[in-house]
Amino acid sequence: YVHSASFVQNLYEAFYYAAKDMGRGANEDATGNAVNGDHASRVIVEIDTLDGKINMVDSIWEGRPALPKNLFRVQPMEYAGMAVTDKVSKIRSEMNKRTATLTVFSALDDVAYLFNLRCMGDIETCPVGIAYATISHDAVTLYCDEEKVAPTEVAEHLKAADVTVQPYQNIVSDITSHLSSNAGNKVWLDDSCSNYALSRVVPKPSLIDAQNPVTPMKACKNAAEMEGMRHAHIVDGAAMAHFMAWLENAILVEKRTVSEVEIDEVLTGFRAKQPGFKEVSFPTIAGVGPNGAIVHYRAAEDSDLLKHLDDKTPILIDSGGQYEYGTTDVTRTWHFGKDGGGSKFRDLYTRVLKGNIGVDTMIFPENTPGFVLDVFARKSLWEIGKDYGHGTGHGVGAALNVHEGPHSISPRYVNKEVLKSGMVTSNEPGFYDDGNFGIRIENLLEIVDAKTINEDNEAVDGKHVTGDDQPPAKKHITPEDKKFLKFAKLTMIPIQKNLIDVDLMTIAELDWLDAYHQEVFEKVAPLLEEGSPAMEWLVKSCKKIERNM
Repeated sequence: YVHSASFVQNLYEAFYYAAKDMGRGANEDATGNAVNGDHASRVIVEIDTLDGKINMVDSIWEGRPALPKNLFRVQPMEYAGMAVTDKVSKIRSEMNKRTATLTVFSALDDVAYLFNLRCMGDIETCPVGIAYATISHDAVTLYCDEEKVAPTEVAEHLKAADVTVQPYQNIVSDITSHLSSNAGNKVWLDDSCSNYALSRVVPKPSLIDAQNPVTPMKACKNAAEMEGMRHAHIVDGAAMAHFMAWLENAILVEKRTVSEVEIDEVLTGFRAKQPGFKEVSFPTIAGVGPNGAIVHYRAAEDSDLLKHLDDKTPILIDSGGQYEYGTTDVTRTWHFGKDGGGSKFRDLYTRVLKGNIGVDTMIFPENTPGFVLDVFARKSLWEIGKDYGHGTGHGVGAALNVHEGPHSISPRYVNKEVLKSGMVTSNEPGFYDDGNFGIRIENLLEIVDAKTINEDNEAVDGKHVTGDDQPPAKKHITPEDKKFLKFAKLTMIPIQKNLIDVDLMTIAELDWLDAYHQEVFEKVAPLLEEGSPAMEWLVKSCKKIERNM
């Protein structure tokens, strides 16, 4: 249950290439097929996955903790936006197209999305519960511990959707029984997000190994989900305003240093005061100075790496919240020194910001995969021979996992998933000077329809149109017109202006910054008390940037 579906394939490939590196050959190729002739005698390893035998780890693991039994809660329709029965109908329609008789869902966020359920405590910072699900043409089954669905509201919710609850461990035997009941039955199981325990019981002729139908449904948010995401980011902006007012006061007025752990705790505390807050969406990254260059750094009191923030060093803070109605993820890099960290720091900070703006302002045709946009995030850094070693964007769930597929914005062009309207992605270029500092500026963006561009390079609002829908001047527009997409901002948190080298910025980029800060102020200010430290910080941070022109 802990190995991926590709477990055996990965083993064969690893040993196959190890044998090649050793110059000894192997008696099996990368797919496990026997190699005849002289090569057959050159054995480097034989693989036995112990199918049908007792798991050796289980036999020696004493005191193994039981699976968590935290309770599911119902995700209200005002945030879910689509009933379970409607999701099931849509999935069955897709099953018909592929002649599947059973579809298996093993990714926890797929199960949570499918049943409009959330859970807290099973997986740290992820609002999902330990469970499986299957859908056939006459049954919908949730496999989990019965205690998880004990709350009356949850039980009634599942009953209304005609969902049967079975013990968690029954999933394998039920798949086997389904296949043995009819030789023509086919199981739709996405091996890329399944485990070996499930995949090994489905013979290849009975397997439909393809992206499961929940994945695109979950990735393209409906209107209610997107409205919840927008609200979550405005609320998150208010929490950050309170936090930044506190942090600036501690550093600049109280003249004290603040540990990375205290920063984490106080920031989480301000988020926790917001309505609908459940927990953080991932462990906060608060990296002072060189710790900011550790991409997934996590501060701890007993760590030798722990540092304290003052007005001489920068801090990178990557954090987010899980709210009942949405999920946030934002990174800002701050510096409270009068010189803004010096000319080198400001130069690099500005180039990272230019990369963020470069992606944010892109208009691109439908069917564009994310890797196409990645270059715009790196262009300004590449101009001086600099780069960063991580992707630029990942998908984000709606009140679900902060990392969600299937799309991404990354230089790794193997992910050819196209960007679609309704998807949410992060936009987080950065730069890391190992041993000194890290810079990252991250906003979440929603993908929306832009304008339709016809063959005469004329722009028309909305989707494809026909001549009958338009006035005479537009009669030449045809269904072959290209549909274009763009980004709309979700994150509502100011960007520190005195770290920007305005001489590196174009007029359009400075206009973008002013417009962004105006939008942030208009949306976040109504949640803050007039005259409060948070409001004063927001007013100051959202003022137009001073220009050298």
